[in-house]
Amino acid sequence: MGYTRQELETFRGCTVPDLLPEPLNLLFVGINPGLTSAAAGAHFAKRGNRFYPALHRAGITDTLIDASEGFTETDLAQLTSRGIGITNIAPRATARADELDDDELRAGLRRLDRLVAERAPKVVAILGITAYRTAFSRPRAKVGRQESPWPGVELFVAPNPSGLNAHAQVPDLAAAYRDIARIAGIL
Repeated sequence: MGYTRQELETFRGCTVPDLLPEPLNLLFVGINPGLTSAAAGAHFAKRGNRFYPALHRAGITDTLIDASEGFTETDLAQLTSRGIGITNIAPRATARADELDDDELRAGLRRLDRLVAERAPKVVAILGITAYRTAFSRPRAKVGRQESPWPGVELFVAPNPSGLNAHAQVPDLAAAYRDIARIAGIL
């Protein structure tokens, strides 16, 4: 089922529940949910987003997840059985991430700090270098391993899988996610 632009607009400002299995081995952190994700109630739900194709190509999931109409029980099981969680820096759904301001991203870091302290994932992977630079006040950061502010938790930045990010293609994303998943003990 597709959504009309008018239907999607009704989800502006909504949130998508965090996916936080126990144990939490790897926490993927998107920038914020898109309107399609808010409508579907599932992270990275917009067709054309390369998150799930990259996870599948990396060998992290057995089948290709299609979250465009929400998660199936099988989809959730593939993620949660491996200890893969998903959240966002900013919880508010927008049509584009550039609708967020710097204050929202910095506030999102405070929220993420609380979540990481509470759930203690092995690895956190921020998906989007520009949002990372702003939220973490690291204007010169590059993609890859970062100095973690959380004791005992590895921190990485990987490219954003949005179809709007033309710089990173599925093979590039898959390679980055595969390396991160290995460090998290998933592969």
